Amino acid sequence: MNETIFFGGFLAFVILMLLLDLGVLSKKDHIVTFKEAAAWSAVWICCSLAFYTILDKHGEWVHGIYDFEKLRAVASKYATDLQLIPNNFEASLDKYRHHIALEYLTGYLLEYSLSVDNIFVIILIFASFNVEEKYYKKVLFWGILGAIVMRFIFIFLGSALIQEFSWILYLFGLFLLYSGAKMLHEALKNNEDEKIDTQNHPVVKLASRYFAIYPKFVAQKFFHREDGKFFITPLFLVLIIIEFTDLIFAVDSVPAVFAVTHDPFIVFFSNIFAILGLRSMFFFLTNILHLFHYLKYGLSVLLIFIGSKMLAHHWLKEIGFKTSYSLYIILAILAISVFASLVFPKKVQTV
Repeated sequence: MNETIFFGGFLAFVILMLLLDLGVLSKKDHIVTFKEAAAWSAVWICCSLAFYTILDKHGEWVHGIYDFEKLRAVASKYATDLQLIPNNFEASLDKYRHHIALEYLTGYLLEYSLSVDNIFVIILIFASFNVEEKYYKKVLFWGILGAIVMRFIFIFLGSALIQEFSWILYLFGLFLLYSGAKMLHEALKNNEDEKIDTQNHPVVKLASRYFAIYPKFVAQKFFHREDGKFFITPLFLVLIIIEFTDLIFAVDSVPAVFAVTHDPFIVFFSNIFAILGLRSMFFFLTNILHLFHYLKYGLSVLLIFIGSKMLAHHWLKEIGFKTSYSLYIILAILAISVFASLVFPKKVQTV
């Protein structure tokens, strides 16, 4: 019951913020300015850090922990590396609070970082389909709403599988190693002229089988009716492709956060805050992302590190590898990527 209440309160907050954005702050389509994007990015980061503080001070609210037996049961299920203090409930509870708060913060940073690669692809999708910039915000809003639903299913299904079949963690680890190596290979190719084949994209082909597609954009509309016939517009196709893209990225990012914590609630909270900040970060980074040309290398190393951590999680547990170490390594990888990009800027090719 306590889990339901806390989870319901979290969802109510998310819905309230989305309704505020959709109903109050987005009454008309417009091009999001750098200043507006920066302000919203700051709002979402502050909300994420405020949630970290709530977990650090009242982490027991998540699973309704009010006695030592409940704490021991939750820790044995989701935090097996946490050393409780016998016969000292308050001290043990304090350790648990700090533990899950740090797991949440690490998962959030990891998910937020991996979202940058998602932004690369979204920019490519918008450019390939020639979407007007003033419609970006609407498409991303509905895309994020769909992503929240998909992440909910993916995370709690994944958690159930991990609880039932612990060996799945090794499969996740191998998959993350493959994803990291693939991303590194793509970064080394450095194909800036890459474009999406809008006619032969698998999502476009699938949609054209079941729906009539209108040949041109109809302002901000997703659907159009003409001469009694129902059409989906190219803008709706873009939305479907973005949802499909997020599903693919979830296959990478969700297992990565499971390397940090096995608690599906913490995985979900960190994922959702990162997703909610994705749209504002998209507009914030769109015009400056080219400056961080080494970031994709850093993200690939990040996936390789997380995959290796998953494969070696039993050994790391034995040597006392802490969640804070993962946080420091993630921060170091990102900092080195950004620093290298700024110190060694990309050479501009001249004709």
